[in-house]
Amino acid sequence: MQVLIVESSPDIGRVWQRHLERQGMCVTLVAGQDEAIESLQNSAPDLIVLDLVLEQGSAFAVADYANYRHPDTRVIFTTNSSFFSDGSIFQHVANACAFLPKKVDLEDLTAMVEHYGKDSALSEVKRVRAARRS
Repeated sequence: MQVLIVESSPDIGRVWQRHLERQGMCVTLVAGQDEAIESLQNSAPDLIVLDLVLEQGSAFAVADYANYRHPDTRVIFTTNSSFFSDGSIFQHVANACAFLPKKVDLEDLTAMVEHYGKDSALSEVKRVRAARRS
């Protein structure tokens, strides 16, 4: 499974990256919108773990671009803020699938990534098989 982490805090991002890699996932870590867009131009991750409050750029722009470029890629938002804690993030971002606090337990993060990323990975397999048949 391929995961893109867009996280402003390098320390948090590296902890998440190393943990997910130990679970057998291929993880790319970037710090802001420009790097995330560049990554999305070059590859299609199965899932994005996205800091809602980026220091560089907009999380909404990243999620929107991902939805346009890779419609099957889902986004798990993370934040320290209570903003959107009412669940309204799902009304604003079509590809949002989960909303987690930054102090998430690593095992919980892994379970969410595996659960939501699996659907995207299966969709990619189906697309490849369909392309081979054509």
